[in-house]
Amino acid sequence: MDFNLAPEKLHRQNIPTARLPSGTVIEIPIFSYEAKKEGPTLLLMAGMHGDEINGVEIMRRIITQKLYQVQSGRVILVPVFNVFGFINFSREVPDGKDVNRSFPGNKNGSLASQFAYFMTSEVLPHINFGIDFHTGGKQINNFPQVRGMLDEPKNNELAHAFASPFIINSPYRDKSLRKEAGKLGKSILIYEAGESLKLRKPAIDEGLAGMKRVMKHLNMIENAPSPSREPIVISKSTWTRASRAGLHYAQARNGSLVKKGEVMGVISDPYGEYEKKIKATHDCHILSINNNPVVNRGDALFHTGVEAS
Repeated sequence: MDFNLAPEKLHRQNIPTARLPSGTVIEIPIFSYEAKKEGPTLLLMAGMHGDEINGVEIMRRIITQKLYQVQSGRVILVPVFNVFGFINFSREVPDGKDVNRSFPGNKNGSLASQFAYFMTSEVLPHINFGIDFHTGGKQINNFPQVRGMLDEPKNNELAHAFASPFIINSPYRDKSLRKEAGKLGKSILIYEAGESLKLRKPAIDEGLAGMKRVMKHLNMIENAPSPSREPIVISKSTWTRASRAGLHYAQARNGSLVKKGEVMGVISDPYGEYEKKIKATHDCHILSINNNPVVNRGDALFHTGVEAS
């Protein structure tokens, strides 16, 4: 990758990464913009999972609204990283692997590993910070939230600058982009909002606003919108799972605070012979809800978090 290009101009580089069985070349379009004034390099990317469309739309609006035009530093934009997944409405690449569980990658490894290797070797060395835009997968609707290793001061600082409604202390996952970037001394936030294969304006708007606040915090731009509400820091989160299969009706609102013993949802059988209430086991905030109405025993239904003291 060549990022030493003329300043104050948006540059596009189409990076060939693979071929379809038909021989068609698959390219990853990567954009970059550099101001004349020196500053940090910020990576903005989406489409790590091809079915997570809200992030892709955030990137599209960044480009069409020219939000990349910073006054200092450089912005690198990857609107659709997993092109294979994007064109197949899939989280994975065709080999069935998750790119975000394949870092640092191998240039001679699986397809997912090759994508990860490209990001590790060609992009990460050039950045200082990053925001990776995601959407809830498999009908999981995420209330707008940023995730980061808050024990690390720079991650904590960037997460509070982004100031989404929820800030979640999230340990690194093995073989993830975020963990690999951390090894290299780069801070990357994960923004999660909405549901896969569905565009949600509030999720998109919140992501754009948070991105602007990070840019302002890094002195790349002068102005950014104020947070929609005071962020709630989540120190610990867990999933409430279905105790049996059936039809699931969520009753609690996403993003709300529920008290211990409050009914969050109901599972029933299709024949009207069984009904079980799902109650909160402690006071918590609802971070995500599974919108799939048909569930199996053990399925994740509600992602809940406890506010940091």
